[in-house]
Amino acid sequence: MNTNIQDHGALVTRVSLGLVLIAHSLYLKLVVFTLPGTAQFFASLGLPAAGAYAVFAIEAAAGVALVLGYRVRIAAAAVVPVLLGAAWAHWANGWLFTNNGGGWEYPVFLAAVAVAQVFLGAGSYAIDASTTTLVRPLQRAAS
Repeated sequence: MNTNIQDHGALVTRVSLGLVLIAHSLYLKLVVFTLPGTAQFFASLGLPAAGAYAVFAIEAAAGVALVLGYRVRIAAAAVVPVLLGAAWAHWANGWLFTNNGGGWEYPVFLAAVAVAQVFLGAGSYAIDASTTTLVRPLQRAAS
C-alpha cells in the first residue's frame, strides 16, 4: 500500500471528528435534547429556532462524510462555523465543558480539529476521488 504516516494521521483525525459530530447530532440533539428542545435552546439564545435543524443536518451530514472520507475538506470546513457558534453559545458558562450548561473548551477544540482536517485532507482509506490511497490497493488486488 502506498500511504505514508501522515495519511494515517489524517484518517484517525477524520474518523474521530466524524464520530463526535455524529454523536453530537444523532444522539445528543435528536435523542437526548430532541430537535424541538434544541430549537427552543436556540430561540432562548435569540437565534432562529429553525437554525437548530440546520445545525443538526450539517453536523450529521458532515460526520458521516468524514467517517466515509467523502468530500472531507468541504465537510470539515462546513462544521467550523457551527462549532464556533457552539462555543459562542456556551461562552458565558466558562471554559470547561463540564461546567453547568457546558463551557466553550470542547467546541473550540473541535473547531481547531476541523480546521486541521481541512488542511490535512482525507488521508488513507477514503472515498474521496482526490484520494487514491483506497483505490490503489484495490486496483493491485484486482490485477
